Amino acid sequence: MRKCLFLTFYFLLGMVTFAQQNRPNIIFILTDDQRWDALGFAGNSIIQTPEMDRLASEGIYFENAFVTTPICAASRASILTGLYERTHGYTFGQGDIKEPLMAQSYPVELRKAGYHTGFFGKFGVNYPGFSALFDEGEDYDRNGKFDDQRGYFFKTIGKDTVHLTRYTGQQAIDFIQKAPSKKPFMLSLSFSAPHAHDPAPLQYFWSPEYDTLYQNVTIPDPIMASEAEFTAQPDYVRKGENRTRWHWRFDTPEKYQHSVKGYYRMISEVDAEIGKIRKALEEKGLAKNTVIILMGDNGYFLGERQLAGKWLMYEPSLRVPLIVFDPREKGGKRESAFALNIDVPSTIFDLAGIPQPKTWQGISLRSSQLEKRKEFLTEHLWQTPIIPPSEALRTDRWKYFRYLNDPDHEELYDLSVDPMEKNNLAGNPAYRKDLIQLRNRLDKKVSQYLKDKLTFTGNK
Repeated sequence: MRKCLFLTFYFLLGMVTFAQQNRPNIIFILTDDQRWDALGFAGNSIIQTPEMDRLASEGIYFENAFVTTPICAASRASILTGLYERTHGYTFGQGDIKEPLMAQSYPVELRKAGYHTGFFGKFGVNYPGFSALFDEGEDYDRNGKFDDQRGYFFKTIGKDTVHLTRYTGQQAIDFIQKAPSKKPFMLSLSFSAPHAHDPAPLQYFWSPEYDTLYQNVTIPDPIMASEAEFTAQPDYVRKGENRTRWHWRFDTPEKYQHSVKGYYRMISEVDAEIGKIRKALEEKGLAKNTVIILMGDNGYFLGERQLAGKWLMYEPSLRVPLIVFDPREKGGKRESAFALNIDVPSTIFDLAGIPQPKTWQGISLRSSQLEKRKEFLTEHLWQTPIIPPSEALRTDRWKYFRYLNDPDHEELYDLSVDPMEKNNLAGNPAYRKDLIQLRNRLDKKVSQYLKDKLTFTGNK
């Protein structure tokens, strides 16, 4: 009897060890301010992103990927916690993210599940316990002490000062080379690029070997950038940070060419590091069991409506690239269902074989349930004088949004015939019924996610 018990014990132990060793490694790559069409695979004929394109062609490319909040702090908090901003309540100016949220975040749960974890780059969320979240990690971003290229060039590899993109790529390669063989790993990489270095007059910086890339290309003028399309905006948008940064980056043809080419060069440099990372996986024999997820943290205006930055509820601000490459499965798929940033942690848990917390609001990108999502909330709730907070409901046909501090200003677009959001139908009597219906549906979602927040925090 005792012998049978011992045999059963060792059999079960062996099964657990086998399962743990055969779970996939996972690499999650997050870029900063990469909009959905800043990718060759998305149809951009100018930008050079062969490695991202290869991931998309060999994996699943999500054609309709969005963030639930178009700003880095809140978006990253949503990725960590699987919750809408309305529920987690974290953005700039809110102090540290709350401990109960982080206690069920994907880094914590992956370590509990036996993954060797790492993080390198821009964490983007104030949290004093960062050093305890990962087995290996370093939190860094652009250096705001400098108003020149040193904002991006202050880290070293050996004796050489290198661009942050090169530094992050090397951290990833070192992590892969040293990863323990008896555990799967989960590596989060958060590139600062292609975010502009805001304090610097030139804004965009890249490594010298990319100087000539796009040199002989003329970037087409931005669409919907007429004076009429700018003046159609409310006064608080025309005088807000979206306009201020447009003057920094796009207000002359010369500045526009420099900025967009710089933005593209920085994305191409990230792309090259992804190629090096995949080569490191192959050299260590891990490529066939390593899933790679690639996403942007929010969208980005490139001069549309004479605006820059993100934050608003228009498509350039909300749409991002999203790719899931799983070498164990047949790739070459395009997925048209709505995919959101809050789905990333759910997907990571699904890949790792971990049940997601019941409080999470995302859906695994591998789940058939994704097809049932017919609409979603997106919002920017930070109360700051320079950016008007707003909220929107997005369906496959409609976009309805309003500004929190000016709810009488509403915008409604029929995306089936107006994908560029040129014709605001909110004041058109023929669409009054649609307006009211969408307003009520948005109200319902706002109430639900606020209720989830109260339930989660235990407040009344």
